Amino acid sequence: MDMDRKLAILADAAKYDASCASSGTDARHSGDGRGLGSTEGMGICHSYAHDGRCISLLKILLTNACAFDCLYCVNRSSSNVERARFSVREVVALTLEFYRRNYIEGLFLSSGIIRSPDYTMEQVVRVARALREDHGFKGYIHLKTIPDADEALIAEAGLYADRLSINVELPSESSLRALAPEKDVRAIRRTMGKLRLKLDEAKAEPRAPRFAPAGQSTQMIVGVDGASDRDILGASANLYGAYRLKRVYYSAFSPIPDASAALPLAAPPLVREHRLYQADWLMRFYGFEVREIAETADGMLPLEMDPKLAWALRHRDAFPVDLNRAPREILLRVPGLGKTAVERLIASRRHRTVRAADLRQLRVPVARVLPFVVLADHHPAGVLDSEGLQATLAPAPRQLSLGL
Repeated sequence: MDMDRKLAILADAAKYDASCASSGTDARHSGDGRGLGSTEGMGICHSYAHDGRCISLLKILLTNACAFDCLYCVNRSSSNVERARFSVREVVALTLEFYRRNYIEGLFLSSGIIRSPDYTMEQVVRVARALREDHGFKGYIHLKTIPDADEALIAEAGLYADRLSINVELPSESSLRALAPEKDVRAIRRTMGKLRLKLDEAKAEPRAPRFAPAGQSTQMIVGVDGASDRDILGASANLYGAYRLKRVYYSAFSPIPDASAALPLAAPPLVREHRLYQADWLMRFYGFEVREIAETADGMLPLEMDPKLAWALRHRDAFPVDLNRAPREILLRVPGLGKTAVERLIASRRHRTVRAADLRQLRVPVARVLPFVVLADHHPAGVLDSEGLQATLAPAPRQLSLGL
């Protein structure tokens, strides 16, 4: 099989993995004439660094052949798809060639399980080792870690990779047992635990070898089982707390060819995936707990509005908030106020009283904020009690007209 065909198959097979963001690593470059690549430049898979820069990654599988038969996976062993496999040398050559053409700034490499977890992990590590040691590649590398692979292989992977990840894929052990019986949730958790220990050691000891400076991440598939949003967010909160993950990624299930009868016939609405990301952000940066975000009877996030606005409308008794007096943790709960706006607001009110006109200078959605706040020259009066507030702030979608 020629390289073009291999690339078409193995790049397409990798598209289902969403956990390819490239944020949080250390800064490296080859501006001094030594080595190749950078984690600092501007850019195919597009990811974003923690400071907002776009980074392009070559996103491929080493092979889409797999010994496992996970029902939800298009690359499962029983799937009737064309198979391909790169050699280590081919992946290295592709990465370097794409970098020299300015197509990419890094590599995201995953793989189906071939022969054994150890053999697969060894092949993945060989790619990263060759790029770093043989070619001086200093761009971003994200490697998928194979659960239950030898600890020495995982430790070596962290020496070359910027980020390591292991996909838990489903929020509950029962779902994983039903849909992916060959996967062992305990093995996944063990590997995550080992990674956390290695990451903690590298941070605690300044002289310790560099180890995956961008940390570890994981992914969960949304809508393939009966898990509610509360179940999914609860599993994420547990993972963040137990293993200090950098990110949990959410991927809406995509129906696959020749699917099992155990799988849903249709994909969940993509907006559900979007709401989960918003809720995840509220947990990590805004002080919300899962029970607050998904407190509906069925545990599902409303699709028609973002989870922060939904919480505020359910808890109107917590408002209005005085923007000139409220502490930071309360300001973060006001719909329309993001972290940056809150920091600017707190800095501004140290010097003068904040008024309604000042909100525009903070670049916040004024119409969304005003019903929930008190200012020196503004009080929402009975707006919070209005039955039409939700319709005003979260209007129903409307089909656009062509104007003919």
